[in-house]
Amino acid sequence: MIIPVDLRKRSFLLQAVRNFFHVRNYIEADTPVRLPVLIPEAEIQPLTSEDRFLQTSPELCMKRLLANGCEQLFQICHCFRKGERGRLHQEEFTLLEWYHVGWSYQELMQECEELARSLASFCSERGWQPLPSWAAESKSWPRLTVAEAFWRFAGTTAEQAVATGAFDLLLVERVEPELAKLGAVFLCDYPLSLASLARPKQDDPAVAERVELYINGVEIANGFSELTDAQAQRQRFAEELKRMGKNGQMPERFLCDLERLPKCAGIALGLDRLFMLLLGKASIAEVLPLADEDL
Repeated sequence: MIIPVDLRKRSFLLQAVRNFFHVRNYIEADTPVRLPVLIPEAEIQPLTSEDRFLQTSPELCMKRLLANGCEQLFQICHCFRKGERGRLHQEEFTLLEWYHVGWSYQELMQECEELARSLASFCSERGWQPLPSWAAESKSWPRLTVAEAFWRFAGTTAEQAVATGAFDLLLVERVEPELAKLGAVFLCDYPLSLASLARPKQDDPAVAERVELYINGVEIANGFSELTDAQAQRQRFAEELKRMGKNGQMPERFLCDLERLPKCAGIALGLDRLFMLLLGKASIAEVLPLADEDL
């Protein structure tokens, strides 16, 4: 259970996150947590509440708001994913998600870096923790493609890893330990089959404009240049639903709104994980007011 002094720190950090976006003219959204249908994702198991699902991400609702005229949105909310427990996982966790119309994942990476650096400085200025090396360095954080990372650290191509079903294992056992040595790094340009909601890269359509931020080897954020082709998105969802069997349905209202979604980029950042790193804790349970094991 979190002690009072750390609860105050968490409160201040949440306010700092909000201030970061408010001064940049973002609107804070507050969308429903219980939904009749979710975005089909075979690798994520949802929790239910009566006849509805608890959101695994606010993405579906936030993109619908973008399609109806909003241009810059952020949201801090609780999300739920069944069976996710451990040092870096809780079934209920706090997610920060934001979107910017007119951007690609390139601008999004820059803003994500600015947010993390600003929060690290916020903690350092208050004497909570020394400024970490990944925030103190003057150079922009490196951007490493998945193809480069797998060839350098796993001795194989990303395409071969996907084809043999070894991608996730190699990522965890070979790639992520090497990323930890780089401090803060953006891993980008994932194979298209691993980025259902991202648009293909214009000069290399075999990969998608998807990026993940790693800090000290911990995955902090996952973002995209968003796919805005409703027909292509329907086809990708159909493939996901086939993998899920009878456990999902097509989000028709979302797909209808997607036809009006402008070019945009969005990213989801795990606040509990970032706060854990910023406050020098060993697990996200140490930065939660009450973790699942405390209930």
